[in-house]
Amino acid sequence: MADILEEIVAFKKKEVERYKKELSQAFLESRVEILRNSVTVSMKNALTQSDTGIIAEFKRKSPSKGWINKDASSSVIPLSYQNNGATALSILTDANYFGGSTTHIRMAKASKVKIPILFKNFIIDEYQIYQARLSGASAILLIASCLTKEQCQDFINKAHELELEVLLEMHTEAETEYAELGPDMCGINNRNLGTFETDVNNSFSLVSRLPFDAVKVSESGISNPETIQQLRQAGFKGFLIGETFMKEPDPGLALSSFIAQIPVQ
Repeated sequence: MADILEEIVAFKKKEVERYKKELSQAFLESRVEILRNSVTVSMKNALTQSDTGIIAEFKRKSPSKGWINKDASSSVIPLSYQNNGATALSILTDANYFGGSTTHIRMAKASKVKIPILFKNFIIDEYQIYQARLSGASAILLIASCLTKEQCQDFINKAHELELEVLLEMHTEAETEYAELGPDMCGINNRNLGTFETDVNNSFSLVSRLPFDAVKVSESGISNPETIQQLRQAGFKGFLIGETFMKEPDPGLALSSFIAQIPVQ
């Protein structure tokens, strides 16, 4: 099987160069400067204080499954997630592989979403961090397998400079070394981005390798409310869930039903 991540990153590099020709980074920087000191909602704090910790994901498509919910509206579903108990949102902004757009974050904000929003993409260039800040996101996803440690540290520093938090995603034991770089949240991805195979046991296997006081997030492959209880007991505060909700006719209602079934601690 071809490595899907390598394909995505190669495409992303060309895509970002195209964006830069359409709108220069200098222009984005000037627009971000206007936003200096504007309030961004802390995802880290929201997860720390939440009873559920669910990061509900707006994802219309995936490389492995194709369209999940092609007609999903970013003006409707993110707000419905908020109204049905989500602690935070993750919104895919990759167009080619996930059917996403930065516009989806703007539309969610315009619909009166107030909870933190994660700008989820394959960030390989500083330019994308400026895109995230302009979109209205609260945090960005950085993926260890896409970056060297030096790049990752530079991007964490840039995100913090732009008043964005960072969820750093790791998948292997070797990648957990990136946790020392000081991200706001440490994520363990249960999905192998090379093959897109998923195993939630990856979170349980790697959690002990993360800093004790890190705000830990388990990502992908969570479809059973009882798994949330088990992950909490292992030390996780956040639970990123997308397809479980997005494949349903009413994702917000599916979220509400899921939360109601989480065992009480």
